[in-house]
Amino acid sequence: MPVHDWSRVAAGIYHDFHQSWITDLKKLLNDGALPTNYYALAEQRINPIAPDVLTLKGPITADRDFDAVQADGGVVIAPPQILPVDESDLEVYRRKQNRVAIRHVSDDSLVAVIEIVSPGNKSGRNAMSKFVNKSIDLIARGIHLTIVDITKPTKRDPHGIHAVIREEMTDRGTESDLSKPLTTASYDASNGVRAFVEHFAVGDTIPSIPLFLQHNGQIPLPLEQSYQAAWSYFPSRWRSVLEAH
Repeated sequence: MPVHDWSRVAAGIYHDFHQSWITDLKKLLNDGALPTNYYALAEQRINPIAPDVLTLKGPITADRDFDAVQADGGVVIAPPQILPVDESDLEVYRRKQNRVAIRHVSDDSLVAVIEIVSPGNKSGRNAMSKFVNKSIDLIARGIHLTIVDITKPTKRDPHGIHAVIREEMTDRGTESDLSKPLTTASYDASNGVRAFVEHFAVGDTIPSIPLFLQHNGQIPLPLEQSYQAAWSYFPSRWRSVLEAH
């Protein structure tokens, strides 16, 4: 399904779809997309982390042969099929921040976060700063992060949300194809940082992006399927507005 131009409706209308999308994504993950030793919850806060995140939890284990890791339902955790666009030494960022966060390794430990960007995350300098700092803090703690941004860039992220995060982490800017202003970005936060980024535009199908559960171990994130599910019961009053052009 082509992704819609959500700037055509008020933020509150998108917020309703946004919440449904998170719920349907959670359902798909728990209904077989995830290996059986992981589960997804829609959570408002992760310690000091802000709202609108979907967390994946499960036991954190040592590196394994990912091609051989298979759940009862047949879900395989495997290396990603696309190449990273960025790789960096996480220690550079840790020195920059002068802190290291340590988390307890146990059942129900946080291993990954999925963030679906909302207009509120870009509504001002402070909101953008909080979003970027929250994202970098998760990565710095070794928590895998996937960001989905189908909102149009603003003056605070003219080259997309990944460019802002990359510049903050590395002090290196980046440019992207402005004809494809929407972004999915997945960060493998183990042993340094690898970013897997796809750019797309309104009218495109949301590209597949890996969801990392372990170092170099991922499953495909069912973004397109969950987007379609949420759209199927979105009010026809607003579907007609978004489908008008």
